[in-house]
Amino acid sequence: MLPALYHYFRTPLPYVQTLELQETIHRLQLLHRKTSAHKDILLLLQHRPVYTAGRRQTEDSVQDERARLTNIGANFVTTARGGELTFHGPGQIVGYPLLDLSRSSPPMPVRDYVCRLQKAVELHLLEAHGIKHAPTDHTGVFLDANTKIASIGVQVRHRLTTHGFAMNVTREPLPWFDQVVACGLADVRAGSVESVLGKEVDIHGEIPGLLSRLGRALEREFLPINLADEGELGEAIAVAEEDALKAGSWVKAPKL
Repeated sequence: MLPALYHYFRTPLPYVQTLELQETIHRLQLLHRKTSAHKDILLLLQHRPVYTAGRRQTEDSVQDERARLTNIGANFVTTARGGELTFHGPGQIVGYPLLDLSRSSPPMPVRDYVCRLQKAVELHLLEAHGIKHAPTDHTGVFLDANTKIASIGVQVRHRLTTHGFAMNVTREPLPWFDQVVACGLADVRAGSVESVLGKEVDIHGEIPGLLSRLGRALEREFLPINLADEGELGEAIAVAEEDALKAGSWVKAPKL
């Protein structure tokens, strides 16, 4: 199987532009799949502070939360991914694998794909930091019955995946999570690598190990993308990089 390509954005990205980038990549994958020339892509990044609602939530059901949360400085976006209300922001690594599940033989079932994403995060926490996950019936990675460190929410169309996972690395996302009932779990709070270890962690230093463990779990090799060689795909990623830099600073976590 051909290697997949990845790109890591060092500057936190606005969420809406990242949605648009995923849609552009999805369109290009569909366009070139007839000749098997489409590329599998992994985007790794942080977001500017944003709350996102999943496809099961209606605009009427989130209207009050939208007003309250934007008032404290975050963006609010309704998405087509699975899951319910959650937060993304600086200090959290987000992974968007845009993969063709029909490339494997036999084609990878969606549930298997979700389980592999979760396994990759669990392996990373254990092997990189000695952090053990707690078994749970919920999707995502938990430190114990009431502390969640990573979320997973995907969308699959035409066997092509979008959205993905989010793992809290620094403490910065935690006060934002405390503003909401994340993922519809009223008795669950957010945890992070830093809150477990009791020391600062360099979020950029997480990327090589996470790439390795995603490759093992998904049985793919991830190679860095050369934007100059990838035409419209490379241009779309470069524009997203520019948008991140132009956006400037972001609102810091609310004081509780």
